[in-house]
Amino acid sequence: MARTASPSAPSSEGPRRYGPLTARQWVGATVVGVLAIIGAATIVVQLTRWFLGLDFMQDFMATYPGQTPLPEGAPVGLPAWLGWQHFFNVFLIVLIIRSGLQVRTERRPPAYWTARWSKGGGRRISLTLWFHQSLDILWLANGLVFVVLLFATGQWMRVVPTSWEVVPNAISAGLQYLSLDWPLEDAWVNYNSLQVLAYFATIFIAAPLAAITGVRMSGLWPKDAPTLNRIYPVEWARAVHFPVMLYFVAFIVVHVALVFTTGALRNLNAMFAAQDADTWLGFWIFVASMVVIAAAWIAARPTVLAPIAGLFGKVGR
Repeated sequence: MARTASPSAPSSEGPRRYGPLTARQWVGATVVGVLAIIGAATIVVQLTRWFLGLDFMQDFMATYPGQTPLPEGAPVGLPAWLGWQHFFNVFLIVLIIRSGLQVRTERRPPAYWTARWSKGGGRRISLTLWFHQSLDILWLANGLVFVVLLFATGQWMRVVPTSWEVVPNAISAGLQYLSLDWPLEDAWVNYNSLQVLAYFATIFIAAPLAAITGVRMSGLWPKDAPTLNRIYPVEWARAVHFPVMLYFVAFIVVHVALVFTTGALRNLNAMFAAQDADTWLGFWIFVASMVVIAAAWIAARPTVLAPIAGLFGKVGR
């Protein structure tokens, strides 16, 4: 008697999911998201151009072209030290953001670190947090050198607003960016007003906020100081520190996008080669710096960090 094949049981396994979605759903969601962004950007550009075409806005743009004159005696051009500072700052801030996100999401640290000079066994922190705080210290040192050189060489006049006219001019520059009719730029001589406000906010507001809140959450803050802790609760520091990090991420994304869309070769030459030219030197220095940063990103793993951390304390499970 012939045996009839029994129907196979339905498979309980569906398509593999990556987070809440399958690979096909992620592709579809990405395509829809990109199209939505392009559509929204197109609407914003067209509305901005219509707005700028109005008579009163034409008068506004003529009065405030997007740039204010520099104070008398302001230096012209970008010195070589600024290029080196730019590289060190990018190198450190990228790794700081990466390690900071790891600290927030880490559940089981790969190892712990205890300071060699601490008393009574000391406070243990994760190896990732040690790396993050070590980068913070280097970033602060680099920032102090940058600020000292900024004022010693007069370069501060390029990034510190010296007139209230910077505000309407910044609005003008922002509208020009939104209309994709880039403001007339000559960053080698003078930044537009929106750049001035962005650089000022980054150097003199965001960076100090990141430092002050970071110190409050670090092991450098005294634990046995009830009055000081009551005046400056750690919850306040946590509430500010993460948004400041998001500001730095947004600043980097916009900054890099504008560097490449408003004259990449000339911008990269000014930033990395201290030249006002359209040659490829600055581009290749930029590429080399990205290779160094990528290598550091890959190397920043427990097997590499543990021996370095061991020079300054005890590393263990």
